[in-house]
Amino acid sequence: MATITKRDLVLKITDQLGQKGMIFTQKDVHEIVQSLIDEITESLTQGDTVVLRNFGAFQAKEVAAKIGRNPKQPGSQVVIPARASVKFKPGKEMKEKVATILQLIREQQASES
Repeated sequence: MATITKRDLVLKITDQLGQKGMIFTQKDVHEIVQSLIDEITESLTQGDTVVLRNFGAFQAKEVAAKIGRNPKQPGSQVVIPARASVKFKPGKEMKEKVATILQLIREQQASES
């Protein structure tokens, strides 16, 4: 299983659109992908929930303050303040598709062990 970067996505999307007869440059597709990311981020900073049907929903949530430990001084406790974090809830279609790769995940974990 590979790591897919933004550049990889741009190349794949450019190729897929080209196969459909829609000619976009990699620069055009990169600007579209970056605009999507920027809009999702901006919406989340405004407190909005971003829902992409069949993909999932992004929402800003509060992570409560907690007590942690300093690994350099295991006996001492450190207060970790509350913060905002992004939560992602996958959509039904994504969940169903990802559920089909369980065996692949297990094989990868076994090979890493």
